[in-house]
Amino acid sequence: MADRVLMTGNDALGEGAIRAGCDAYFGYPITPQNELTAYMAVNMLRLGRVFIQAESELAAINMVFGAAAAGKRAMTSSSSPGISLKQEGISFIAAAELPAVIVNVQRGGPGLGNIAPAQGDYFQATRGGGHGDYRTIVLAPDSAQEMHDLTFDAFALADRYRSPVIILSDGRLGQMMEPIVLHKGPPPPVPPKPWALTGAKGRPANMIRSLIMEDGALEKHNIHLQAKFKRILKEVVRYEERETADADVLLVAYGTSARIAKGAVIQARSQGIKAGLLRPLTLWPYPHARLRALAPRLKGIVVIEMSAGQMLEDVQLAVGGSVPIAFVGRMGGGVPEERAVLAAIRRFAKPARRRSRP
Repeated sequence: MADRVLMTGNDALGEGAIRAGCDAYFGYPITPQNELTAYMAVNMLRLGRVFIQAESELAAINMVFGAAAAGKRAMTSSSSPGISLKQEGISFIAAAELPAVIVNVQRGGPGLGNIAPAQGDYFQATRGGGHGDYRTIVLAPDSAQEMHDLTFDAFALADRYRSPVIILSDGRLGQMMEPIVLHKGPPPPVPPKPWALTGAKGRPANMIRSLIMEDGALEKHNIHLQAKFKRILKEVVRYEERETADADVLLVAYGTSARIAKGAVIQARSQGIKAGLLRPLTLWPYPHARLRALAPRLKGIVVIEMSAGQMLEDVQLAVGGSVPIAFVGRMGGGVPEERAVLAAIRRFAKPARRRSRP
């Protein structure tokens, strides 16, 4: 049996990044992700790798740009307001086609908000967030184990598509403790990076930039980026299903909200209601096609979020009004309750009659 250790989600993610071959981490303190920065400070330096607590979030994301441009596996992390400050740099990284991992341990907003867990950054993460026509791959863990495991995927996907990858967590997942199994295999292989700025002795010099001023060149570059995003849409969609084979009511949730949804499915099934769960592991690209395929046999869909209803829009886009949708949400650090989810389920399905004993 594999060894299990007890870790917070933030520490599990940090250990995942180290085992995935992260060469350089650049961060700036903000709650509720500070444990991750602290973990990287101790362990990256112990291993002789680069850790820098930058003077600001803006500095940190531009340090990521520099390290990634040199061919290194680079990473930063923050929480909601800090990620907002990084958006210009993320746009630069996407334009320059640099692989990087960006972790958002979400907290309540808008503004400085509070330090409670939230999911109000979905639009920011899945719609680009910064200026220009670009997208980022967005991964959504729902446990300390997935905080660890999806970090491997994040570095591999970043290198494969030369793209920033966002891990969208939240304060509850980051600070709760759970037993996990640590990855013991080798890190994802680093592909050749002939484009990196590693010195040009004996070869033509490389140039990495996001400022493209030549006539027509920026449009040509944008066309190239859009072709890559279309490829990601076809190749990267991931999701988990539970009890969907015969479901009359489908719950859709991610992160902490998905944990609540899983409990609600169990409770509903115990009451004779055929409930199931679709949990996106990639928020972009989103599993629109799978939702669309499930919709015709459903009586209703219940979307659960710690927001005013942001992922809700993707669910609506997927089903196109073909099935009624109920929403259960809390904002500003509030967490939906299982009983509220069960009440929404009951709007669409009545318990099957139990057979009387002979």
